[in-house]
Amino acid sequence: MSSRLRLFTKRFFIYTNIVVVAVFLLACLVPYLNPQSWWFISFLGLSFPFLLVIVIAFAISWLIILKPKLALISLIALLLGFKSISVFLAFHKKNSFVYKKETGTIRVLSWNVARFIELKRNTNKGSETRLKMFDLIKQQDADILCLQEFHTSTDSAYYDNIKPIQQELGYPYYYFSFDNDGDRHYYSSIIFSRYPIIDTGKICYPRPTLPDVLLHTDIKVNNDTVRVFATHLQSLQFGHKDYERIDKISNARDSLLANSRNILSKLKKGFTYRSIQADLAHKIIKDSPHPVLLCADLNDVPNSYTYFTVRGKMQDAFLKKGFGIGRTFAALSPTLRIDYIFADSHFSIKQFTRIVKNYSDHYMLVADVQLKK
Repeated sequence: MSSRLRLFTKRFFIYTNIVVVAVFLLACLVPYLNPQSWWFISFLGLSFPFLLVIVIAFAISWLIILKPKLALISLIALLLGFKSISVFLAFHKKNSFVYKKETGTIRVLSWNVARFIELKRNTNKGSETRLKMFDLIKQQDADILCLQEFHTSTDSAYYDNIKPIQQELGYPYYYFSFDNDGDRHYYSSIIFSRYPIIDTGKICYPRPTLPDVLLHTDIKVNNDTVRVFATHLQSLQFGHKDYERIDKISNARDSLLANSRNILSKLKKGFTYRSIQADLAHKIIKDSPHPVLLCADLNDVPNSYTYFTVRGKMQDAFLKKGFGIGRTFAALSPTLRIDYIFADSHFSIKQFTRIVKNYSDHYMLVADVQLKK
């Protein structure tokens, strides 16, 4: 009886290992399958970190019990999935970010500021989050700011967020698309610069709700011209009720089917619209006549069609100089890296840091780059 149980247990774990490896390899294909046709496969991209952990666990377990041939099932899968693993994890030595800038470097800051949290004057109960965010930006001493989900208003009851950044933080040049967010309210991405902006442009993405855009500014940096793009792609638009539904799903409360259907519907919409936006952004960026920097809230993880399409052959600053997973979104899963600074081959990336402050629901990214001679 005991021998039959051992045989059953061994077969169970072998078959489970094979199933997990098959799903893992399918998740590794997500970047190459357009969600417009394969949206249901895109869900696996979100589960990639957890599948990776399970595959590694199987490999280690087989090696511990001296079954190296069975460990090959997972080891071969890890080898085949190396491309996806390489964009998920960064392995560079942790070095302290040096705030004194080297001569010839350009410091770029990217941050989804979530409308600076506080929109209306004198209703913030003394939190001063907006002022703390301004102070954090000032501390970085960046040359270029790319801010997503930026809000400003010409209504005196609300904050004008452009003037303080221009006048108090020292960024005289900016480009903002002034997309309407209600009467006398404007919301979009914005680019600020301490260097002169000599040309600008924007592409409006097709999207069902608030307008998302791809902005570009041509910035004169000494004797060179650099094209800086900033963008924010289709979000999942999870509200408070959606987070409650996720909590109910994870705790198996109420109707699992009803809660899951709503969440999956929003995920499907996000995957589909981001793929359209990613295709458009890739075409525009690759035709740039100048060296390119891109600051983006892609609302998608590295193991996704969106990331691979938008990034193209550009360098990911976190992968070049970061360490670990590099989470940038404070809610939901600790594996969510959805904000990026990219640089094309004209640049070398000197250093990178992620500022973990819970002012916005996103973390600030800062990178020093230098044009190659």
